[in-house]
Amino acid sequence: MTPAKWARIWGERLPRVPLELVQVTAAEAPGSIRGAEVEAALLRLPIDRTGLHAIPLYVEQSVVVVPKDHLITAADEVTVDDLADELVLHPLDDVLEWDRPPGRVIAERPVRTGEAIELVAMGTGVLVVPQSLARLHHRKDLTYRPVVGVPESQVALSWPEESASELVEQLIGIVRGRTVNSSRGTAPAEPQKTAPRKDGAGQNDGGGRKDGAGRKGAAGRKDGGAGKGAAAPRKGAAGPRKGAKAGSARGKKRRR
Repeated sequence: MTPAKWARIWGERLPRVPLELVQVTAAEAPGSIRGAEVEAALLRLPIDRTGLHAIPLYVEQSVVVVPKDHLITAADEVTVDDLADELVLHPLDDVLEWDRPPGRVIAERPVRTGEAIELVAMGTGVLVVPQSLARLHHRKDLTYRPVVGVPESQVALSWPEESASELVEQLIGIVRGRTVNSSRGTAPAEPQKTAPRKDGAGQNDGGGRKDGAGRKGAAGRKDGGAGKGAAAPRKGAAGPRKGAKAGSARGKKRRR
């Protein structure tokens, strides 16, 4: 599963509630939640969980990014020993938990992973990153291979500790694979049945409420906007109640 796929499922289940995806760095993600810039975020563990909930979702495979004509591309996967003689880049925003990468680490460290990718394309060295970052910085002249024996990155969904809105619960259900009909999914509540009164009062010809109006269902905010990240307007009220059966009032019996 990827954020794009979760966003697609969100759109199918809540078509009137927009979900805005905002890209932030791994280091910025916790602060973005605490600062209310986003309502939830996918981030990499470990983090300082003060004031935050976090649900671990999956562990991401680490890969080595190399030029397409590199010898490493002859293998389906590589080991730490395969990288022993390689010049390896170590950006300052590295998200993998290790003291230093394998191989011959280049002393001058790029500030960001994107800069390190450009150096790989120039033939300066190779780079070990989580697979999603290799995909994010994809280039036609580069490829990657899985690396075994190196740290991997655990991805989690996080949101503020004091905020657990119904829409955040909807997002949690989507990323955890709940179906729309699960007990904590997005299925609407069943309409309440209204029993007919014996004298038939308060009914119109077609049944239902005289004003013909229930509350609008699943309406978003008037401006149609959603909070950044995994957030959206409040869920609307339930739909109209089911009316009583038509023709429930009986006429008087005829005398013979």
